[in-house]
Amino acid sequence: MGKSKLLEMHNVGIVVESLDQVISFFEEVGLSLEGRMVVAGEWAGKVTGLGHQEVEIAMMVTPDGHTRLELSQFLSPKTISDHRTAPVNSLGYLRIMFRVDNLDELLSRLTKFGAELVGEVVQFGNVYRLCYIRGVEGLLIGLAEQIGTQTATDILENK
Repeated sequence: MGKSKLLEMHNVGIVVESLDQVISFFEEVGLSLEGRMVVAGEWAGKVTGLGHQEVEIAMMVTPDGHTRLELSQFLSPKTISDHRTAPVNSLGYLRIMFRVDNLDELLSRLTKFGAELVGEVVQFGNVYRLCYIRGVEGLLIGLAEQIGTQTATDILENK
């Protein structure tokens, strides 16, 4: 048998306090709820190393159907630490970045969910307008609106 090949990045997981609020927020961003269920039992605890656990998960999917965001609300055991207010230069989970088609319009909608700019909306050359926000539950989210024909990948490949 040959060397295993990476097939796809399936999802990124985030632990949250209120699944309902976070689902609503990410639906406003543009993701769709793909499914929701409770995962519990010995097998689940063996995967995570937590022992017996009960967690409600919601799988959100991007409009292109290629990327998923798994939201988890632990019912037991309770969460033991909170990284959501850490600054952007902290180790570990940093942020999720989404490419959007109208940054200003989306920002105005997300403020209704309590989202706040971390810094400013800035322009990266003739490629993107982008910003970081603290969204629902303080999650750090990056938003980028492509303004030219060139992408960040184009720039990296031409270095």
